[in-house]
Amino acid sequence: MMKTVAVLSLLAGSAAAFAPATTKTTSAVVTGMSFDGEVGAQEPLGFWDPLGMVIGQDQERFDRLRYVEVKHGRIAMLAITGHITTTAGYRLSGDIDYSGHSFASIKTGIAGISDIPQAGLLQIVAFIGFLEIFVMKDVKGTGQSPGDFRNGFDFGWDKYTEEEKIQKRAVELNQGRAAQMGILGLMFHEQMGGDPYVINSLLGYPTV
Repeated sequence: MMKTVAVLSLLAGSAAAFAPATTKTTSAVVTGMSFDGEVGAQEPLGFWDPLGMVIGQDQERFDRLRYVEVKHGRIAMLAITGHITTTAGYRLSGDIDYSGHSFASIKTGIAGISDIPQAGLLQIVAFIGFLEIFVMKDVKGTGQSPGDFRNGFDFGWDKYTEEEKIQKRAVELNQGRAAQMGILGLMFHEQMGGDPYVINSLLGYPTV
């Protein structure tokens, strides 16, 4: 069940991932708007909305989809990084519970879910819920664009020019889109053949 939910969640994020970005948040309600000039509408595809998710929609709806896209992209980038790191053999030291199950004994990818004790899974869900409700959001309403969760902290962002900010947002969007496709690919290949890294297997370096 958890496998199905994970795959469907990423598919939903991937669908939203191809609606281009916005350079400014606005609550104006104007139907039939054109988003051709938004961040993310770039070569070689330009503006690409294969599911028609923003056809006839207003800026508020577009910003909501962009917010979802950015968040899913960030989660996917973390997922890819974690998958590669654990596949390479890097694990936390010690045990995950008081029964003596070590972090090193937990398998990589979807297969590892069944190795985590139920209490551990509940802690993960609770932590994600905490981040979703209290942290990963525009708490103060000062975000300059969907996904801007600085909440008053600068982190050096304001030192960039507007052109540099747009370029960096476009880079994040593209990396997030690629990561969503990447983690989906790893999940599907793991379920189909057991080894998520198909190229490694073809080259004679299987990871499982």
